[in-house]
Amino acid sequence: MSSTQRYTKVAVILHWLIGLAIIAMFALGWYMGELPKDGPKQTAFDLFDLGIYTWQMDEPASARTLYFNLHKSLGFTLLWLILFRVYWRISHTPPAMLASYSALERKVATGAHHLLYLLMVALPLSGVLMTLYSKFGLKWFGLEVFGGLDNADLRDAFKESHELFANILLVVFIVHVVGALKHKFIDKDETMSRMSLK
Repeated sequence: MSSTQRYTKVAVILHWLIGLAIIAMFALGWYMGELPKDGPKQTAFDLFDLGIYTWQMDEPASARTLYFNLHKSLGFTLLWLILFRVYWRISHTPPAMLASYSALERKVATGAHHLLYLLMVALPLSGVLMTLYSKFGLKWFGLEVFGGLDNADLRDAFKESHELFANILLVVFIVHVVGALKHKFIDKDETMSRMSLK
């Protein structure tokens, strides 16, 4: 397959890296949401209770605090990675869709991709804004980025939008994966091979 028919290596790496990161962030979001607010405070945590890595804290904190701060740090990192991906997408023309695509497939694919990009920016951005208007602010892996403005009304508004964007993104993400699997196993075309490093 010629280079004009494939995505660039940078685009491929960003696609898979961000896709896996989104899955991980959803899993972390569900995991931390189930943790009790009044859990015991400690300075060492067996990360996800897997027995692989122990996270050391400078000050005692609850498991909920640890995982919420981890979610914020990863989300802030992911936002910058997504913004770079948007820049890369704008500055590098992607390959044309395969000629075998029907008119409906072209419309659905175009709409889904535009919506994915919009939601990939809106979701972490709403999370950062929710953090800004909380009383805690944002610490990026322990380094203070900004203090919280402690505005409950705006925090709750961005919390609701964050949850809404997450639910919509999950649906669009699933549609995207189902579409890719259809091209791979039913249509048996080259859609997925264009997004590989081979």
